[in-house]
Amino acid sequence: MKKIIQTDKAPAAIGPYSQAIKTGNFVYTSGQIPMNSATGVMVDSDIKAAAKQSLENVKAVLAAAGATLDDVVKTTVFLKDLNDFKAANEVYTEYFGNNPPARSCVQAAKLPLDSLIEIEAIAVVG
Repeated sequence: MKKIIQTDKAPAAIGPYSQAIKTGNFVYTSGQIPMNSATGVMVDSDIKAAAKQSLENVKAVLAAAGATLDDVVKTTVFLKDLNDFKAANEVYTEYFGNNPPARSCVQAAKLPLDSLIEIEAIAVVG
């Protein structure tokens, strides 16, 4: 059985998808772009600010599902420019610390709303 997860503390879906799905003990988030849900403004001043906003959005969606970043077992990071890898990692490390999840990181030809970064996560709760 699946449960649709929705929160106004992260950007609303811009297409026919859910912010996250919880099934059993797993939470699968959709990719979170660096849009501030309170203002509707895309954070695109620099990759560090964008990565922080994307991770805050991931946190908000996870919280709505009863999970935290500590529950994350896998992430996928999509970068507009792989040259931003090092700077994005600096922010990522602040959020996942010494016990990071498995991760893939790829450069994407184009991301939704021309964002600099998009991050999705899989978490295990319970």
